[in-house]
Amino acid sequence: METPVQDAARDEPVDLRDPYPMFARRRRDGGVFRGSVMDWSTAPDSLRPENLYAAVSFDAVNRVFRDGKVFNSRIYDSTIGLFIGPTILAMEGKPHWQHRNLVSAAFKSRSLARWEPEIVRPVVNGLIDEFVDAGEADLVRDFTSEFPTRVISRLLGLPEDDLPWFRRRAVELISYTVRYQRAFEASAALKDYFLEQIDKRRSAPTEDIIGDLVTAEIDGERLSDEAIYSFLRLLLPAGLETTYRSSGNLLYLLLTHRDQFDAVAADHDLIGPAIEEGLRYETPLTTVQRFATVDSEIDGVTIPAGSVIDVCIGSANRDAQRWERSEEFDIFRKRLPHISFAAGEHTCMGLHLARMETRVAVECLLSRLTDIRLQTDGDPHIHGQPFRSPTALPVTFGPA
Repeated sequence: METPVQDAARDEPVDLRDPYPMFARRRRDGGVFRGSVMDWSTAPDSLRPENLYAAVSFDAVNRVFRDGKVFNSRIYDSTIGLFIGPTILAMEGKPHWQHRNLVSAAFKSRSLARWEPEIVRPVVNGLIDEFVDAGEADLVRDFTSEFPTRVISRLLGLPEDDLPWFRRRAVELISYTVRYQRAFEASAALKDYFLEQIDKRRSAPTEDIIGDLVTAEIDGERLSDEAIYSFLRLLLPAGLETTYRSSGNLLYLLLTHRDQFDAVAADHDLIGPAIEEGLRYETPLTTVQRFATVDSEIDGVTIPAGSVIDVCIGSANRDAQRWERSEEFDIFRKRLPHISFAAGEHTCMGLHLARMETRVAVECLLSRLTDIRLQTDGDPHIHGQPFRSPTALPVTFGPA
């Protein structure tokens, strides 16, 4: 039984197992309310803003994302920015676009085309090799939590022997709301580590993300060392956390909707629609935040300058004003774009990589395992707010 977390602003329980009924109640009252949809129970008091509002309808969330001048992302300078340093996550206007154009060189389409056969597919198949003969596995422990870390480390060109250390430091950094002192230590260690990797590539260029960042140049401008290692630290929560959670969510949803699982297993062309519906229905990161730079109004609610807005993507993605049967998981529904990767100038840069990784992961599982069945005795379920993913995915299966 989950213990609700009390929202001090409005005394609203935040059910970490299923926050969606609360989101729906909030949407019925309007697109914006004063208060929070976040679970603040493990965060230091210093990280919780005093003046909080929440956008919960699709239109309100879309408006906040697309109006970057009124609702900017500099709030991250005082949250995750304390641990990863200055990045495009918190930049606005010209500095944001300059840095985005430079780092986007590392995610060019020809790189994605090369990464799938050379890195992602071998990593995924290598993981399956480790449990395929057992006839059972925990797909969270053995698969979804592992393959994004291995993929990112390969994309960065890190030595294989460094993977255990890299994984440990990445998890410590990602867990900054729980153990922030350890996150600071992990951040410093990763800075030193990445500086060493940057120096190596300056003397001997490589075809990996760090090598691309070191040599990226637009109009004669290159990224500073600080910009590079800060961006690399940003890749950890952006590239590891959300991909592992979204892939776990999708597998859980398919395994608990057997007719849809069987349809995808029979026709791999349905993997793409299934990924999009999984991202809509169980968004891996349900809430991000923005800062109100001036007095504004959304959906009849006045938001004073200086307020922090919870931008509730998870609620927006289930808005009944946009989707019929919005509270149902249905990979066959009429396709309407969700907002899981944000919108506007801060749209997620790694969205194509995340989709490709998840597609390959599902393809390989379905190609190499048969009769995959979720074991429900341990009550595996999706959990968390704002980050959501299954606690476990114990399965049995046969060989292909």
